[in-house]
Amino acid sequence: MTWRVLISAPYFLPVLAEFRSRLEAEGIEILTVPVRERICEKELLSLVGNIDGAICGDDEFTEAVLRAAPRLKVISKWGTGIDSIDAAAATKLGIRICNAPNAFTDPVADTVLGYILCFARGLPWMDQDIRRGLWTKRNAVSLSSCTLGVVGVGNIGKAVIRRARAFGMTVLGTDPVPAPAAFVAENELRMVPLRTLLRESDFVSLHCDLNPSSFHLLGRSELALLKPAACLINTARGPIIDEPALIEALQARRIAGAALCREKTLNVACYERRRANQRQFSGPRLMRRPRPPPLPRHQEHSALR
Repeated sequence: MTWRVLISAPYFLPVLAEFRSRLEAEGIEILTVPVRERICEKELLSLVGNIDGAICGDDEFTEAVLRAAPRLKVISKWGTGIDSIDAAAATKLGIRICNAPNAFTDPVADTVLGYILCFARGLPWMDQDIRRGLWTKRNAVSLSSCTLGVVGVGNIGKAVIRRARAFGMTVLGTDPVPAPAAFVAENELRMVPLRTLLRESDFVSLHCDLNPSSFHLLGRSELALLKPAACLINTARGPIIDEPALIEALQARRIAGAALCREKTLNVACYERRRANQRQFSGPRLMRRPRPPPLPRHQEHSALR
């Protein structure tokens, strides 16, 4: 029997040829389409009518899409977050949802520490100064004197904490699920309520899932708790932060900086244009990257397996 599977995970497609024979040996007929980042609902509706499974990225598997796929039995997300899939509708329709929890753990954790080092040592801005012929000595801090607050102590949150402890940072965590006692003891982690974490941290890194309870988890009142010198790092989902509230905090220089995943999660283009027009702008710093982070070749294969 042949199973028809739609493969649209952006990181899988470039190396699909290496795995095609293995999949076909299992009776899988492969369907692919060009994908830049994700497939929208409208395009999926034209693709899912006769598929039995899907290996996807952040494609919009809405209830309408799921109902248009009478043969669909399983959706496998190549990554962790499944918020782009209507889980309630999938449950009603008997469609199983799977994911790959550790596909991006190390790359994301490395990226977070990269951001922290950039903010603490001012590396990108010193480089810009040198290129402009300036020899500016910017203020910098040692990570061993800083506190990191981790919101969401799951696989990625734990990986970030281990790296931060290697730099001698004090680490706070918050999560509705208690962290394992052995991990807490090993890393001298202090679990605290969210508002305490925001007040005490020099860096705050978000690693929670996007769900109804975490949507706009950080709004105007939560951002107001941050220290003026604090930096916020979001390598999770954009809507965990209230967009207008963050832009307001950056523009008012109530926080020192922010690092965000992909511009599509935050309307920061207008903010950056205003920054470019200010010759002497020395206020909050904003760094962005596409999401998810690039994977080393050996980790691509590990995740695919």
